[in-house]
Amino acid sequence: MIKAVQKDKDLIKDIENFSDHNGFKVWWLGQSGFLIKYQNECLLFDPYLSDSLTIKYASTEKPHVRMSERVVDPNLLTMVDVVTSSHNHTDHLDKETLNALFEANPQAKFIIPRANAQFVVDRLDCAQEFPIGLADGESVKLGKFRITGLPAAHNELAVNDRGEHHFMSYLVSFGKYTVYHSGDTLWYHDLAERLSKQQINIAFLPINGNKPERKVAGNLSAEEAAKLGKEAGIKCVIPHHYHLFEFNTEDPENFVDFCEMYRTPYQILKLGEAYFYQ
Repeated sequence: MIKAVQKDKDLIKDIENFSDHNGFKVWWLGQSGFLIKYQNECLLFDPYLSDSLTIKYASTEKPHVRMSERVVDPNLLTMVDVVTSSHNHTDHLDKETLNALFEANPQAKFIIPRANAQFVVDRLDCAQEFPIGLADGESVKLGKFRITGLPAAHNELAVNDRGEHHFMSYLVSFGKYTVYHSGDTLWYHDLAERLSKQQINIAFLPINGNKPERKVAGNLSAEEAAKLGKEAGIKCVIPHHYHLFEFNTEDPENFVDFCEMYRTPYQILKLGEAYFYQ
């Protein structure tokens, strides 16, 4: 079992103590979950902080055996202003995690793909007006964060009958910075071109790949993530979607090798570790 470098109360103390207004800090909370703190406001991308999938699939042909421990009890994260869900898969839309977070942060706003609104309301048993839905190119300003929706391909650029995407990624701008959280995605036709126009400081990209034998929707491979970071001119790529479940992971050292090959700037985070960007 992979241990976090800091967890629960130690992690919370680290988050609360950060107050440098000359940059921002990001913590990896496991899988695709990242918390950003900028000028005392916090945005949390796609948290999965429970064992719901391990329990659900324990007696099936696809057991979700954990490789790493949970980084933080969501009830302890009382400083969160904005939460995202990029799509409806449970490791990005977990009822146990999200209901605990919103109970601890009643003021928090929740960003989702608009195409998923009814599904989200039903899963969380929340008010219809609570989730803030975005479609491709739409933006919303919440505190210091401006969040813009972009499509993601997992494995397809799936849309509803209004052309709204079920799988999304998010560009978040604050101060002089822009970060990109991919959600779960493959490399689609104009993704690199769209990202290259954004002058992105940090991109959070999946590296676990797309292997049909896993019987789950796939993502960028380690090489594709490194190559996309280079082609899109990303200033720093941080990988995600690995080291949670044994059947669906990747060695981040493979990503490092490809970054060195493509000369892509990167940062590898350990569970619970912070990265300061100035």
